[in-house]
Amino acid sequence: MSLRLEPKVTLALRAEMIRVSDAAVDAIMAEVPAYTDAWQGSMGHTIAAAVRQALDGFVTIASRSSDEVVPRSAAVDGAYALGRGEARSGRSMDALLAAYRVGAKVAWHELSQIAVAAGLQAAGLAQFAELVFAYIDELSASSVAGHADELATSGRVRQRYLDHLVRQLLSGASTEVLRASAERADWAPPTTLTAVMLPSSQARGAMVLLSERTLQSDAVVPERAEGEFAVLLVPDVGRSRSTLLRQLADRVAVVGPSRHWEQVRSSYSRAMRMVHAAPHNGPALDTEAQLADLVLTADPEALADLKLRALAPLEQFRPAARAKLEETLRSWLLHMGRREAVAEALFVHPQTVRYRVGQLREAFGDKLDDPVWVRDLVVALG
Repeated sequence: MSLRLEPKVTLALRAEMIRVSDAAVDAIMAEVPAYTDAWQGSMGHTIAAAVRQALDGFVTIASRSSDEVVPRSAAVDGAYALGRGEARSGRSMDALLAAYRVGAKVAWHELSQIAVAAGLQAAGLAQFAELVFAYIDELSASSVAGHADELATSGRVRQRYLDHLVRQLLSGASTEVLRASAERADWAPPTTLTAVMLPSSQARGAMVLLSERTLQSDAVVPERAEGEFAVLLVPDVGRSRSTLLRQLADRVAVVGPSRHWEQVRSSYSRAMRMVHAAPHNGPALDTEAQLADLVLTADPEALADLKLRALAPLEQFRPAARAKLEETLRSWLLHMGRREAVAEALFVHPQTVRYRVGQLREAFGDKLDDPVWVRDLVVALG
């Protein structure tokens, strides 16, 4: 741009700088409600100083010829900092951009009058207006960039805090540590958390259906080597557990029990233990419906030892006969000795059941009347 203000015009503008900036501040306070309270205290002084800095930067630029190198204005840097400050305060850019528009209107009205009175020719007035609004656009763009950068930075930082919190939750950190980490991550703890295990490829789709406070982390599942898994920590499932199961119905998911948020490691551990049993085509597996299986498989080696000891009396039979006797013994115990019910369950004649039970009594003797031994047999036969 070829406009270069004459020294006398520049002096006139600088002489009125405080008055013009005060007028711009008054207009912004009156026309932008979001800033009415913001001008109180130190923040008001900061913004007022930024307005004066912006006007000073404009006069400096307008006083230089087009072939001079104009260093980056401190006002542009200040506008960037204003944008970041708005993001940190939790405000959008709407109010600040409105303030720029109001400020530009006041600045043009006041500065143009001063410049004309100081000798600016009519031919240069249009260029002067163009320079004013181009400068405001530059400040606005710098603030928008600052706002976006702050949101991106704070988002990344918060995500790191959330990731750290999840690792602590899954590792069973102390209450004091967890509460401090939750506060640092700006995450309001729910009453309970429920762990959900599912393939990482399905996690994003599931997150859309769940509470925005749901936490996510990667998980290592040795029993399932066909892909990466994720763990979701879903807040306050409560009575809506059936709804959660329906939402995950078409996913390879395992839903752990609900636990107080500080004890969610328990839910995670239980879900992890059942991942190997999750159907590959759904529906979601509810660990609350698998408690007996969880108990029976809690210590596979102990279960194997129990089977060897409890079922030792059947070793005298051939494999085929032994298999039929084990099947009959399981049904007989579960049906509490009701012969007809056992026969119906095994699709055999009641007399066949009577014969097999006779063989079992010969093999086990009075052990079948011992409650402790019967308990062991029920667990061994699963």
